[in-house]
Parts: sequence; structure tokens; C-alpha cells
Amino acid sequence: MLTSLLWTTLIMGLVGGPHCLAMCAAPCAVVASGGGAPLRSRWLGFHGGRLLGYSGLGALAAWAMGEMAWLATNTAWLRPVWTGMHLAILFWGGLMVLQGQQPRWLETAGRTVWGWVQPLVRRPSGTVLAGMAWALLPCGLLYSAVLTAALAANPGFGALSMLAFGVGSGLWLWLAPVAWRFLQGSVARWRSDWGTRTAGAMLVGVALWALWLDAVHGPELWCAT
Repeated sequence: MLTSLLWTTLIMGLVGGPHCLAMCAAPCAVVASGGGAPLRSRWLGFHGGRLLGYSGLGALAAWAMGEMAWLATNTAWLRPVWTGMHLAILFWGGLMVLQGQQPRWLETAGRTVWGWVQPLVRRPSGTVLAGMAWALLPCGLLYSAVLTAALAANPGFGALSMLAFGVGSGLWLWLAPVAWRFLQGSVARWRSDWGTRTAGAMLVGVALWALWLDAVHGPELWCAT
């Protein structure tokens, strides 16, 4: 199961690259240009912090899912809640496939959170903190990956799953400072929905797989992972 989750989150990060560039190119350019440290140090600090933040978020989500699985196994009335969580993941992925975008309220919230994160960049070693805070940005693609990592129901596996997503999306974000000038003139074209739809389709697939495992084995399977 771990291998499937790793490939799923890695591919989600890779295929969502154009979306990441369109949404995060400007903030990444600010990170690259802020502070007095050399560019390489700032960039490594930012991406290192981002991977730490993603991994921590994945571990927390997977731990919560594992605890819910244990409760669902030992408390009969919670089993519909357990199934409902997987149905919610399925619904989220379906919306991404149909709409090809994340909800507008997420984008608005993302701009608000960025307003809190931006001052960190100007502080000594602030890029590491800014990278860790990146995990709190309300992004539909990011939290689709978190929902996928949660299915691991094991903190270590959840952390590895989000680490894979961070590596996949990070390959695109490395290009952000260079690409921002180009994106300023063509952001509408780059912000295509194919990456979001593909990520949504993968999320639907993982949710259906999880529901099938629940139907066959029950929540006990997740407690054993």
C-alpha cells in the first residue's frame, strides 16, 4: 500500500506543476529575493522547511486517520463516520475532476495566509519558517495530497507520502523565480486545469480503493498498516 500512496502523491505533485507555478510563482519569487543570505541558502532553506512542513502534516493526518480506524473498529456507531470520511475524499476528488479548479474561498484564504507568512522571509533564517508555514496554505491540490497521505493511517507512511508530493511539486517550484516574469504575461494560459483534474481523478481512484478495502476487510486493515 505504501508504494501505491508514494506513487500517487508523487504524480499528483508532478502533474499539478503548472497549477503550482501559477499559484505560487510570485510568492516563491519573493522568498528568493528576500533577506540578506545568498540565494542558494535561502532557496535550500525554503524547500527544506517546505518538505518538513509537508511531512509533518502528512504524519498528523495519517495518525488521525489511524486513530479513527481504531475507534471505528472498537466502536460500532463510528463506522459510518469512518466510511463517510472516505466518501468525503471521493467527493472532493470528483469536484476537482468536474470543475478543474479549487474553490474560490481556498484561493482567498491562501492570499490571507501568505500575508502572514511574507514577513518571515525578511528575518534571519526566516525562509525555513516560511517553508514550513507553506504547509498551511489553503490549496486544493495540497490538501488532496494530504487526504491521500491520510489513507496510510500510519504517521511514518503519511510523512513519506507527503514528502513524495513535496519532491514532485518542488521540481516545478524550483523554476518559480525564473518563470515568474514569463508567467506575469501568460498566467491564464499556464493556469490550465489539466493538472488539477488529473490529481482529482487520482484522488477518486485512491478513495474508491480505500472504500473497497473497507468493504472487504473493514477498518481493522488500516489499524494493521
